[in-house]
Amino acid sequence: MADKVDDKLKQAFLNQTQKLIVSTGKFVDDFQSLVKTIKKSDQYEYYQHLFKSSQVSSFDEHKYEIDYLKKGQSAWEKRIVKSLNTMCTEVNLPLARQRNENEMRAVRRHWNELGHICGDLNRFRPVYSAKDFLDVICVLVNPNLKIDETLWNCGLIKIPLVTKSFIEIKNLYSELRPNIIQYCSDETFNEAKEEENIKLAVQILEKKPNLNAVREYARRGCPTSLRGKLWSSMLEVDLSNWHITYFNYLKQNVIDYDLLVDSLYFKDVKLTAVNDDQLFVFEDYLYQVLLLFSRDTYVQSCFSTSASGCEPARSFIKKKIGAEECSVIYPPSGIIPFYGFSMLVAPVCFVFEDPVHLYFIFRQFYMKYFFNLHHISASPNAIVGLCILFESLLRQISPDLWFHLQEIQVQPLRIAFKWMMRAFSGYLASNQLLALWDRILAYDSLEILSLLAAAIFVLRKGNVLTVTSESAIEAIFSDISSIKVIPLLQFILGH
Repeated sequence: MADKVDDKLKQAFLNQTQKLIVSTGKFVDDFQSLVKTIKKSDQYEYYQHLFKSSQVSSFDEHKYEIDYLKKGQSAWEKRIVKSLNTMCTEVNLPLARQRNENEMRAVRRHWNELGHICGDLNRFRPVYSAKDFLDVICVLVNPNLKIDETLWNCGLIKIPLVTKSFIEIKNLYSELRPNIIQYCSDETFNEAKEEENIKLAVQILEKKPNLNAVREYARRGCPTSLRGKLWSSMLEVDLSNWHITYFNYLKQNVIDYDLLVDSLYFKDVKLTAVNDDQLFVFEDYLYQVLLLFSRDTYVQSCFSTSASGCEPARSFIKKKIGAEECSVIYPPSGIIPFYGFSMLVAPVCFVFEDPVHLYFIFRQFYMKYFFNLHHISASPNAIVGLCILFESLLRQISPDLWFHLQEIQVQPLRIAFKWMMRAFSGYLASNQLLALWDRILAYDSLEILSLLAAAIFVLRKGNVLTVTSESAIEAIFSDISSIKVIPLLQFILGH
């Protein structure tokens, strides 16, 4: 066994083996007999998962700080804050104000139906969209590097970041290969196998193994009945009285204060989730989570721990623009929502019913993963790296498709970017999206988003090669809701 296997795990295994031998009532006289006895036991699969997952790779603490990307993120933050301040002036409302007694009572009374207090939203518009953000990323260049356009890869992103090759991606997602059964996704996965799989998951969860053991299990998918517990374990969210107290503290902040961004969240839910046949039922849950999130100052730590090292942009109170003593981080979370932001919350509502659990799972999911989808940095798991990886994978997997698109001057990233920025939420069927998010957590990586986006293009390659206009290409990818995520990933990894 490897040196990195924890001594306690070894001891637990040896103790269990000793009990097993005693319980059989037989004398085991050689190693082969011992192995056979262990393999027949109920504990075999559990310890197999545990030992396999205990090979922990060292955490790379390197900060992917690149000066020109840091400046780009800073300039982008200032731009969206300026847009927010302009809207504030246009609608003649303050960034924040204290509610009067009647308004406070209304919020308390309608806490489970906050749509009743949203008011007139016609004056509000999204601060920015995926297209706006992509346009910003596309103009970022290294000022110390002269690019010969004739030798460049012709993609949209001109930032020379190193990403994984297709071979490295195949190695990373080796457990998604076609010859490996995917729990709850494979048609050959019958009822007996499902019961066995759930039993194994319960064993892993009950014995409180390390994080890697749960991830190792979840790489083949999470059973619906245990998805909540597995996600909680992988996100390291263990609810306590402290969480309930903090939830109520944020709730009281919503009751006491009205923020301009509240209307942006209300508007976003109305424009996106409410118009979705699967998600409209979660409307009031979304309002609760988003309004709490906007007031949660803990979310600001995303910036201090991010690869870019940027700080959240500041707004100015009392209309004293430029006066440092009047600058504040706004909203308190530091996050200004984009069009479709609420769609990052909606799928979590399928997994968690309790509002407290729902909120903290979303917050952790956002801080660990989704924050990177609208933040400029050189990290491989941030949006710039994912864009480069998408273009690179598409070139490697299907060069003829790539060059056809370049020849007709259609950039596939302009289509795929909105999928990746929202982690495919709102574009896939709910069960397919949850299967995808299972793997994000299990592999602790967002690179699967780039892989799936490239796979969708390859899947519809036959249609793409027959057309030559941008509008026709966009029509081909206008609806991807019928995509079966895991079979498609298995197909592409089998190339």
